Amino acid sequence: MKGKEKREINEMTPLMVLAGPMFGELLLNILVNNVDTLMLSHYSETGVGAVGNANQVMFFLILMFNIIANSTSIVVAQYLGAKQYKKMNMIYSLAVIVNLVSGIIFCSIFVSAKYFIMELINVPVNMRAEAAVYINIVGGTLFLQAIYNVMLAILRCNGHAKIGMYISVAINFINIVGNYTFLYGPLSYLKLGVGGAAISTALARTVAVIASIAFFYRNNIGRIALKYIRPFPGRMLLEMIKIGLPAAGENMSYNLYQIVLLSFINGMGENAVNAKVYSASLVSLSMVFSNSAAMATQIITGHLVGAGKEDAAYKRVFSTLKVSLPITVGLATINWLLSPYTLHIFTNNAEIIKMGSFIMLVDIAIEFGRCLNMTFVSSLKAAGDYVFPLVVGLIMMWGFGATVGYGMGVLAGIGVAGVFMGTATDEVLRGLLTMERWRRRSWSGKALVNAERNKIDVD
Repeated sequence: MKGKEKREINEMTPLMVLAGPMFGELLLNILVNNVDTLMLSHYSETGVGAVGNANQVMFFLILMFNIIANSTSIVVAQYLGAKQYKKMNMIYSLAVIVNLVSGIIFCSIFVSAKYFIMELINVPVNMRAEAAVYINIVGGTLFLQAIYNVMLAILRCNGHAKIGMYISVAINFINIVGNYTFLYGPLSYLKLGVGGAAISTALARTVAVIASIAFFYRNNIGRIALKYIRPFPGRMLLEMIKIGLPAAGENMSYNLYQIVLLSFINGMGENAVNAKVYSASLVSLSMVFSNSAAMATQIITGHLVGAGKEDAAYKRVFSTLKVSLPITVGLATINWLLSPYTLHIFTNNAEIIKMGSFIMLVDIAIEFGRCLNMTFVSSLKAAGDYVFPLVVGLIMMWGFGATVGYGMGVLAGIGVAGVFMGTATDEVLRGLLTMERWRRRSWSGKALVNAERNKIDVD
């Protein structure tokens, strides 16, 4: 129990204790994704678009896995906050085993349906062969990501936020070395191209899963085994699905919405597709701090709500926003100012650079709204209010994001930046609505764990 006390998360936990390592982890992942894009751009610009389309679709699959991963983070945080340690091995085992089985099933279906999906989202014909290779290898092993997402949620909620950053260093090194080896190095004679980059990604994910499980056992956080889910805890699984489904549903809707926007961009030509991919690499740098701060706040909020400290949770979320919002908007502005130069890292195509720079200007508004969104939506979910973000998300994405994006990008002829204007409209409106929801404290009393009611179960 000493380890539990040492890693206790409460209202006194500094934001950066959790957000700092997460920031480092996310930044490393983003930088390596950018290196991936850079290495592929010098190998084949067609390959860049192919991988960009493939990743957009695969991200949708990852969000399905996050039904359990998201709920694991919330349930573990609340139960640890309520000090119900007896149930933890059951929760850990249930989350990992369910995600492993469902991950294998969904990966098989996804790989089998890849050509239908590419046709559905209008992937350019000259990109489909390379996209199919990438999906076969990376999509076929995506169940590894399903397991890793759950393990990472467990480790973070137990106060071990740094391990994700350490693992990222290792797997990103493997990814870069692997890409170089297949694209330009000793194995370049095989001419695998995108296939070589896919092998590197799959290998890196394998290492991530092994490392996270090894750390879990080495630090005696808990145990994962079939015996802990016998008899099968169907009620707990239903509760986790009840929590995770709206949260993942919102994210899946968002990604489906992004796929629809991508289909608009795909119809604008190869330059527009690559401008979107290159800009996305730079845009990710703008959102990394707000994302890490929101994830850290979700964990802290979950612990506080589980411990019955709703007033502390309410104040803590606004404190996070005072830090994350100015930093996020500042990063987005710097990103735009530097974009005419940074886009040259990926391409010398003047048309792509012009489109990309316009996208980066629109992204300032996107990041303002997204910071509000991530902060308040994560906290609402941690407090048990997981239906409202889904409903608001569906209305804003499809009612404003997609329609404004199509109207400005296609009908008004603004192009790819016009499509991003739709995203800006969605993010800002949704962010303001979720902030008002938190301010009104409509989430109060919705937690899965009531600390006072469950005192009899405390170790």
